[in-house]
Amino acid sequence: MRTQFFSVLALTLGCLSQVQAEVAVQPDFQQDQFTGKWYSIALGSNAHWFKDKKQVMKMCTTVVMTTEDGDLDVTSTYPKLNECETRKSLFVRTEQPGRFLYTSPRSGNRHDVRVVETNYDEYALLYAKEQNTKKLTMVTLYGRSKELSPELREKFTQLALAEGLGNEDILFLPSTAPRLKIQVLLRARKPHFLTCLPILDFSSADVAPLPCSAMSIFHL
Repeated sequence: MRTQFFSVLALTLGCLSQVQAEVAVQPDFQQDQFTGKWYSIALGSNAHWFKDKKQVMKMCTTVVMTTEDGDLDVTSTYPKLNECETRKSLFVRTEQPGRFLYTSPRSGNRHDVRVVETNYDEYALLYAKEQNTKKLTMVTLYGRSKELSPELREKFTQLALAEGLGNEDILFLPSTAPRLKIQVLLRARKPHFLTCLPILDFSSADVAPLPCSAMSIFHL
């Protein structure tokens, strides 16, 4: 009886530790190597707007720069009708390198943004979770080029599944048309999460850019 009790206790604690496990951050994160231009390759999210709009979302480009304060200035460009729109976001650094905070100026919601894994010159995996409810999750795959290997695409899929997303919550973004007139619209009230990721306003379908994905986690 006693042996059975300890077996059940060990199993319970094991399950609890899995639920409470922290999402990893890239070891020895090098922010200066992370800056530059990225393409949003794939996106996974359990947000309602994502399920509603995923059929019209396209690949975006994002340029990441370090501010004087050491934060990340993220400029994402995405296609809209026959033009491109550009929006800016700010990821505020934390004490842990590779981990940032994004606050939506529209809703005031804060988001925990993490660079989970990157080799800086090929790909980056980003994770974000809305801090108030802890229910809304976003995982993004970025690439320095528009094409990544099947192995990296599978790595993204496994991360998304490990964070509780289903296959129906995952989208590999189609490439955008090459020649679009660029129209710069810096809209502070509707910034994006890093990629042309749709903004980190997970609950706001009305402000998510219809034809794009999000690094608007990194937007992505």
